[in-house]
Amino acid sequence: MDISIIFLLVAAGLVGGIINAIAGGATLITFPVMLMAGLPPVGANASNAVAILPGHLLAAFADREKLPPLDRGFCLSIIVSISGGIIGALLLLALPDRLFLLPVPALIGFATLLFAFAPQLQRWTTRLRAGRPPSPVGGASVLAIASIYGGFFGAGLGIILSAILSVADPGDIRRVKVLKNLLATAVSLAAVTIFIVQGRVHWPQVTAMLLGALAGGYIGGMLVRVLPAQTVRIVVIAAGTVMTVVYAQRYWF
Repeated sequence: MDISIIFLLVAAGLVGGIINAIAGGATLITFPVMLMAGLPPVGANASNAVAILPGHLLAAFADREKLPPLDRGFCLSIIVSISGGIIGALLLLALPDRLFLLPVPALIGFATLLFAFAPQLQRWTTRLRAGRPPSPVGGASVLAIASIYGGFFGAGLGIILSAILSVADPGDIRRVKVLKNLLATAVSLAAVTIFIVQGRVHWPQVTAMLLGALAGGYIGGMLVRVLPAQTVRIVVIAAGTVMTVVYAQRYWF
């Protein structure tokens, strides 16, 4: 790899790690950079999933006090998440690169909108519940759809999971965030395993981005105390909007 590409990947991982620690949404930065590094779209998506996986895993254990009990409901959620991640990954690998190119701008745009309207989405799901107990079958079905999306692309998965889980537990945001991180880890691990077994991961690019992401996660953990999350959100939304326009012009026009 050219030294400039290595620098770009490390820098994207660094920024993505900081963004994930403070506000979430690193994929909106890291996935387009994988494309800029010259990877084919499917390979870029698979490699990006591997590079940002440790962030999910570290975040899952950041608040150990709120880890859910190992009961039937939690085990079912993990099974659904893993199954959905596998299905989404297999769907991605079944697509030729030229077909995956077509929805890329829409996927980035969709993830940007999710990120931009995440607070409103979570408030809406809380009002939707309105004191009624959630349906286990309905909850599992929605989780399955979200997990398939996560295995296929992944950007905005944390936002989707937070909205789903807040319906069942609107009173404890910390518990929702911990469970969200665990389920996102399950989805990502399942998808990443498929990508690795199928040989679709580009390890030199992953290694460069992963080094930056680990450092960024550490730095973000310190900055989260002083840097306003809203500032980071604005930067991420702006970046996602620009990337949507750029890739729409490239692949649609």
